[in-house]
Amino acid sequence: MNRIGTRNTPNRIDWVAKRLAKLPAGLRILDAGAGEQPYAKFCEHLDYVSQDFGKYDPLASRDGLQMPAWHYGRLDIACDITNIPQSDASFDVVLCTEVFEHLVDPLAALREFARLLRPGGQLIATAPFGSLTHLAPYHYCTGFSRYYFEEHLASLGFAIDEMIPNGNYFEVVAQEVRRIKSVAKRYTHCKPRPWERLAMNVVLRMLGRLARLGNESSELGCFGWHVRATRIESKAAAAA
Repeated sequence: MNRIGTRNTPNRIDWVAKRLAKLPAGLRILDAGAGEQPYAKFCEHLDYVSQDFGKYDPLASRDGLQMPAWHYGRLDIACDITNIPQSDASFDVVLCTEVFEHLVDPLAALREFARLLRPGGQLIATAPFGSLTHLAPYHYCTGFSRYYFEEHLASLGFAIDEMIPNGNYFEVVAQEVRRIKSVAKRYTHCKPRPWERLAMNVVLRMLGRLARLGNESSELGCFGWHVRATRIESKAAAAA
């Protein structure tokens, strides 16, 4: 079965889960912008602390893509992500997944993570390269390139250990081709005609073939970026 364009979320969950599994037991981890805390189950060997502003309500807006329901559960810290009431260097790991596009000032959040991480601590982050309006009204940026992280993490005293694309250009196009039916129904009250659905299947087959030929097109576009970086003691240490 051709599943081109359906691996955005599964790829991300798999990548994050594997990085969390490699962390030594007992480390103190901050799940920043934890939302419904989907990664808490992968942190049972860690000292897990969840944080979120806790204000998203899927019924508050009909704009864009909204969740059918939303349950934060018990948050350890409810606050602004750029001003977390914890001591400097008090965490071994900061996890932040698919949050930056929902922040008015994502760079301020990165500065806060740099403050909270001990030297040698890890930042594990994911962010979309491009995204449709979702979780409105808290959607301020459509996405982030690899160059955003390369520029700002270095300036904040991080060394990037890993930065990989989630998917590639052809997979992103396929994702949006698959979304046409639901978007057309919502915004035009129409649906693709039978021959148009056949044409979409042909396009999806083509995109699947092209995606399998290589991942180089990720430099043009992808679902998003997966980043793992280490907090270093100083810029001098980064240059060493």
